[in-house]
Formats: sequence, C-alpha cells, structure tokens
Amino acid sequence: MSRHFGPTAREPAAPLWWGGIGLRILTLLFALGAVIVYQGTYQRPRLAWTVFGAMVLWTLVTGLVYSREALRWRWRWFVVADLVVSCGLMLTSPRILSPAQLAGVDPLITTVWIAGVPVAAGARFGGSGGVLAGVLAGAATGFARQHFNLDVARDSVLLVASGLLIGMSATTARKSAARLAQALRTEAATAERERLARSIHDSVLQVLARVRRRGAALGGEAAELAALAGEQEIALRTLVTTEPTGTATGEADLRAALQLLSSPKVQVAAPAGEVLLPAHTTAELVSVAREALCNVDKHAGASARAWVLLEDLGDEVVLTVRDDGPGIDGGRLAAAEAQGHLGVARSMRGRVTDLGGTISLETAPGQGTEWEVRVPKPAGQGRGGNHT
Repeated sequence: MSRHFGPTAREPAAPLWWGGIGLRILTLLFALGAVIVYQGTYQRPRLAWTVFGAMVLWTLVTGLVYSREALRWRWRWFVVADLVVSCGLMLTSPRILSPAQLAGVDPLITTVWIAGVPVAAGARFGGSGGVLAGVLAGAATGFARQHFNLDVARDSVLLVASGLLIGMSATTARKSAARLAQALRTEAATAERERLARSIHDSVLQVLARVRRRGAALGGEAAELAALAGEQEIALRTLVTTEPTGTATGEADLRAALQLLSSPKVQVAAPAGEVLLPAHTTAELVSVAREALCNVDKHAGASARAWVLLEDLGDEVVLTVRDDGPGIDGGRLAAAEAQGHLGVARSMRGRVTDLGGTISLETAPGQGTEWEVRVPKPAGQGRGGNHT
C-alpha cells in the first residue's frame, strides 16, 4: 500500500513505528535488569555485558531508522537485517547461560527485547510479514534454549500474535489513508467540476441553447445547425455533470464513461451508483458500445434512436445496446465478414472474448437490433451501485 504515498508523505502507520521504538527501549531496560540479577550465575559474564552493549547499539540504530518520517526510509532490507541481528544476539545465550539456566526458566540474554522484531516486520510488511518474523524469532528461541518446552511455545505464540496484530493494524492504517486521500481528491475534482459547470452554463450552454431554438424556428439549413447545436449542448451538459471515472486503485466507473455517449439520438440508462471495473475493462466495454452506436448511424437511418442499458448484477455486468432501426437480415454479418468488413467480428466480439465475456445479437428485419454483452467482474468485487 505504500505506493499510494509520495516519497516525503507521512507514513500512516507512523504511531506503530514509534510504539515499536518505545517497546525496544522498555524491553532493553528489562534486559539490563536481567543481566544485573543473573550475572553472578552466568558462565561468561563478560560476554553477557558485550552482548548487552550490542543490544544497546542496535536499539539506537533501529530507533534512528524507524523514526524517519517517510516509509521509504524504513528500508525492507534493514527490517530483514533487524531480524537477523536480533536473533543472532539471542543465539549467543548458550555460550552465556549455564546448562542449568537454559534448562530452567531463567531468561535468555535478550529476554523480551526480541519482541521488537515482529513488531517492526509487521509495521513494514503487514500481517504476513509480522507472522513470519514471529515464527522465525520463536524458532530462534527454541534453538537458544536447546530444547522445546511449554515456555518456548508460549513465547513463540506471543511473538507471532504481536507481529500479526501490528501487521494488520499497519495495513488497515495505510488502506484507510489511501481511501481518505482518494476521497479528498474526488471532492476537490467535484468542486472544480461544479465551478466549471456554472461557468459553462452562464456562457457556452446558453449560446448553444439559443442557437438551437433560433435555428429550429428558422428551418432549412439553420435547422440542421440547430440540431448540431442541440447535440453539442447535451454532450457538454453530460461532460460537466459526470463524475470523474478513475480511481487510485486502477479502476474506472463504467457508468460515468457510458454517460458521455448520450446524445439526442442515444439515451443511456445505468445504476445510480458507481460501477467500478478495471480501467482496461471499462475502456473496452465503452469501445464496444461506441462501435454498436456507429453501426446504428451507418445502417439504421438518420431517424433511428438507440438505447444503452447498463446493469450491475454483482458478479457480472450486462451492457445492452438497442436501436429501433430496420434490423439486420439473416446472414448479413457473415457476408460482411467474408468481404473483409470485420468491425463486428473483431472490434466487438473480439473485445468481449478477450474480457472473458459473451456477446449475443437479437435482430430481425423491421424489428431493430439488440446487442447484449455480459462480462464477469473480478473475483471479490461486489455490487458497485444501485439499480435504476
């Protein structure tokens, strides 16, 4: 999720990083107390103090790195190195503690200081990274103890659980920040669109409306200009009232994209809410609809009208393009394809097939033409809006 934030943007999970730094400091103090209490029973007290000094130094280093404001400075490789170094320090315990201490309940040299590792991994890599770091730290604990007992199992469960909890929290924080940023961008775009709509309404739209009315009253060639002005008026009104179609997740609103096809001859009916699909899928379906409407202009006559209907069925979307033209004679499409006219065969059927969908045609002489396109939605993507 970090790709949604710029190189200098504040990390949404920053409080978790600071909490991890505080945890390391507190557990380091606990480790200091343990060394002071048990140094008389260690078989190598000097090595114990050397390892503790390394823990102090590594705590300072990780604190400097993990306190950086932007996520990009909390390098992935450094978090992996943190795991290796921390577990390496813990694995010196068999050379410091006596065999009796290792077999008993005396703490290892790192004690609970090792808990900072799954916390950092969870904050950087999410829940799966936190769990993996917890498992590896738990395994290192077993190796350091040189046996596996209930205490080792308990410590391992706590390490895994802390990594999972912090990882899920970090992922949730980043997703929430990304959604908030997208909402703010959409709000700003909508406000700008409304401002432009007011400006256009006070100038261009009023001129087009006047040309349309005046030309229709004059008749003749002026009426043709009036019809063109009317088409541009509707297209411009649709453009300034349609919400932005793109999102930060690479999706696009098919409903908004189809609304731009509206004209005096084309009526678009769609759900009230967004119908989000991958941007490529949206672009291909709009191209299919546009190709069908082009065929209406070419073959159905100047007076023909067309309707575009979009339905969101949850697991698939259904796009229907219907006209009231003369229809298509049987075998006409096959003949056109044989003659090299491949608009329907390649532009429409080919696009839909590449999307994993189906396309069907219902037509008869004198009964118009109806294309129905069904395309499955990506797995896990539910209904995007309400039906009209």
